[in-house]
Amino acid sequence: GHLLVIAGSTGKSGAAAMTAVSAMRAGAGLVTLGIPESLNSIMETQVLEAMTAPLPECGYGVLADTAIDDIVKLADGKNCLAIGPGIGQAEKTRSLVKAVIRRIDMPIVIDADGLNNIAGQTQLLKKRKAPTVLTPHPGEMARLLECTTTQVQADRRSALQSCYEEFKTPDSELVIVLKGSASLTTDGDMVWLNRTGNPAMAAGGMGDVLSGLVGSFICQGLEPVDASRYGVYLHGLCGDNLQTRTGAGFTASELADELPAVLSTMMRD
Repeated sequence: GHLLVIAGSTGKSGAAAMTAVSAMRAGAGLVTLGIPESLNSIMETQVLEAMTAPLPECGYGVLADTAIDDIVKLADGKNCLAIGPGIGQAEKTRSLVKAVIRRIDMPIVIDADGLNNIAGQTQLLKKRKAPTVLTPHPGEMARLLECTTTQVQADRRSALQSCYEEFKTPDSELVIVLKGSASLTTDGDMVWLNRTGNPAMAAGGMGDVLSGLVGSFICQGLEPVDASRYGVYLHGLCGDNLQTRTGAGFTASELADELPAVLSTMMRD
């Protein structure tokens, strides 16, 4: 399959790189990474296997809403779109995210600033005809629900269900992953509790790796709910293996590098 990633901004180009690399580590055949045009030369040295697509910006390294037509063209022939890691919350970037959700008719994984940019905009998802996967951490979930992180963490399952009811789409599939200790995944009918993962994974970039992983699995033909819950499990299992082997302090990039071996072991078993 072929994953399209829209990510990155000045100071956060690593988020875009980790999303693209983890998708390839998880088995995606091709990845195209759409980034602000001024970051293209940097990104080409960070991700050797992914293709890069420089997009219009409204400031140095900040995606502009004028990029929407380019993104629509890039989406042609792709199997899934992952948007949000490291894109920031500039006004024109926010407008771009909304336009992508309205105009791109394919499975979309929305993470990080992609989620922050749609907080309070529940109607955006209502008219979608293709599946949507939301992958918030507790802070992002709090912004989506307009409550506090403490309230989310006090009853994670209720927060997950409230978010589903708020954003559910009548004509397409919605999957939500509430990340954190014992991540929860729901498709509205079932809730899955994940038991892999450890506190050492509470580090920057881990969510970017998960976005690429879930997007990669969708590209390879898994249903979005299966791509999400298997992705969460594999993500945590890689973290557990790293903790056993190296202790705490491993990075998100190291976790992405762990994906092929752990996935291979899972498939053999």
